[in-house]
Amino acid sequence: MTTTATPRPSAPAPTTVGTLLDFRDVAMRFPNGTVALEGVDLTVDRGEFVTVVGPSGCGKSTLLRIASGLESASAGRAEVDTDRIGYVFQDATLLPWRNVRDNVELLAELNGASKADRRRAAAEAIDLVGLSGFERSLPKELSGGMKMRASLARSLTLDPELFLFDEPFGALDEITRERLNDELLRLFVEKSFAGLFITHSVSEAVYLSTRVIVMSGRPGGIVGEFDVPFPMPRDPDLRFTPEFAELVGEVSHALREGHR
Repeated sequence: MTTTATPRPSAPAPTTVGTLLDFRDVAMRFPNGTVALEGVDLTVDRGEFVTVVGPSGCGKSTLLRIASGLESASAGRAEVDTDRIGYVFQDATLLPWRNVRDNVELLAELNGASKADRRRAAAEAIDLVGLSGFERSLPKELSGGMKMRASLARSLTLDPELFLFDEPFGALDEITRERLNDELLRLFVEKSFAGLFITHSVSEAVYLSTRVIVMSGRPGGIVGEFDVPFPMPRDPDLRFTPEFAELVGEVSHALREGHR
C-alpha cells in the first residue's frame, strides 16, 4: 500500500518542462536469482531534484545503474531522454597520481575534448565547487569533502542534464555534509540540471529535494512519495523549522512502515 504525504502547498513548478527519466513497472532480477527491484514506476522531470530513501539492499543503487545504462532492467520499461548524464559515486574515485585539475579533466578527456576545451571546462567546474587554489593538489592532500567536490566538478565538465548521486556524502561528518548539501543546491539552482539522489538520511533527502521517494525492503518497490514544498534556494536554517521536522517525521514513518 502506498503512503502519501499530508496535503501541503505545492512546490514551485519547474521552469523547464519535460521528462528526462521514465521508469514503468521496472524490475531487476540478477543471474543468481536475487530480485532487487519489482514494479517500480518513477519519473524525473527537468527542474526536479528527486531523492530516494530506503533500507539497505532495497535496490536504490540498482535504480541509478539502470538510469545510467550500466545495467539493463530485466522487466518493464526504462527510458532516459538524454545522453548528458553525470554520475557521482559513494567514493570520490579520484586517480591518486593525478592532481585535482587533471582528475576533473578526465571525463572530458575520455570524451575526446580538446586540451583547451577540457582545461576551460575544468577551470569553470573547479571554481563552481569552491576548489580554486587546489588545482595542483593530489587526492591524498585533500579532505573527504574536498575529494567529493572534485568528483562533482569532474561530472560538471560534461554539462549534464541528468545528475545521478549514489550516497556521495554518506561517509562525511555532519557539518561537512550539510555544507556540501548547500553547495549542491546552489549548483542545482544555477545549472538547472535534473537530479536523482540516493541517501540513507531522511533529513538530507527532505532538505535537498523537490520530491522524496520511499522504497520498501527487497525486492524494492515504491511505498511513499512526498512533494517538498519549500522553495529554492533554501536557507540552511530551514532544517530547524517545525515544518521541516514535520515532513521529516512523515517520511521516516513511511520508511519504517515500508520496511516491516
